[in-house]
Amino acid sequence: MTRIDAKFADLKSQGKKAFVAYVMAGDPDFDTSLEIVRGLPGAGVDVIELGLPFTDPMADGAAIQLAGQRALEGGMTLDKTLALAAAFREKDDTTPIVLMGYYNPIYSKGVDTFLEAAKKAGVDGLIVVDLPPEEDNELCLPAQAAGMNFIRLATPTTDDKRLPRVVQNTSGFVYYVSITGITGSAEADAGDVAPEVVRIQKASGLPVIVGFGVNTPAKAEAIAGVADGVVVGSAIVSKIADGLPVEDVLSFVKSLADGAHRA
Repeated sequence: MTRIDAKFADLKSQGKKAFVAYVMAGDPDFDTSLEIVRGLPGAGVDVIELGLPFTDPMADGAAIQLAGQRALEGGMTLDKTLALAAAFREKDDTTPIVLMGYYNPIYSKGVDTFLEAAKKAGVDGLIVVDLPPEEDNELCLPAQAAGMNFIRLATPTTDDKRLPRVVQNTSGFVYYVSITGITGSAEADAGDVAPEVVRIQKASGLPVIVGFGVNTPAKAEAIAGVADGVVVGSAIVSKIADGLPVEDVLSFVKSLADGAHRA
């Protein structure tokens, strides 16, 4: 059982929904990023999604693209991202970390070398948005053999024919993308999301966490009310981009977490 599995089992036993927060590793700089990440559990975050900066983030909207650029310009790399995860693990051995990004940096490092380093750093799961199920042998299956969850995305265009293939080797949870498009481009609607969550739960047997288009405590509560939890990324990253003090960023995160936990 991974930390992700344990977290969702614990939340289920309490009748609670999960709040997942996404931040870009190294944004605006390594030390500030680490301070923010270390503060997330205390702000009510159940699972941390740590963005891996990449030069061609095709699934990401402007806020996260710019966060990645800032991180890269500050010298952030895959190795430094893993170092940030390891530094977080020095003080927190329970909060799950999911590394979210693209395959190129992992491929360049070498899959086996990466997985060994990620496991040692305390990474619990991977979301790699540009590796389809047809490429499971590349990273998904090796990651799961190494004891990490491989989390797949499902979208409004994932029909009943495609869905079984998408969830076949997925573990931990399924990330449902609530809108068609890039991050931060529209708002999620609970009425649209609810039947999709049920469909994916039945197909996967896993918790379904909904992301994209969630930017307020009320929206977090509404979406968590029809799912197993909610992810917020762009709204948090935008607060970091505004140059808010760390405590103000974490206060905003707490308001979102409180919303999700009210569901």
